[in-house]
Amino acid sequence: MKVKIYHNPRCSKSRNTLQLLRDRGIEPEIIEYLKNPPTAEELDEILQMLDMEPRDLMRKREPEYKATGMDDDSLDRQALINGMVATPKLIERPIVIANGKAAIGRPPENVMAIIE
Repeated sequence: MKVKIYHNPRCSKSRNTLQLLRDRGIEPEIIEYLKNPPTAEELDEILQMLDMEPRDLMRKREPEYKATGMDDDSLDRQALINGMVATPKLIERPIVIANGKAAIGRPPENVMAIIE
């Protein structure tokens, strides 16, 4: 099974989710999304797998949310996706992709539904 994790090594939830996968014998492809953000197309695909809208995947408490204007309610889906690509710190983490599905590891155990 191919598993991918959009990971931030500074985040405890992300580290715990990665460890949970490894404890189950899964060595995922690790994408440090702050260094290598997903493309707009990849992020759109992830949102579809999560059955979420862009704002649902945004970290609204980050100062960058308001500083970059992402709090503007008139922004459309593509503008929000582009904003997350430009400022990947706004993307909720970690995101695990497996079996054509995605899950957010908050809490880390959430990812078990897509890897079992």
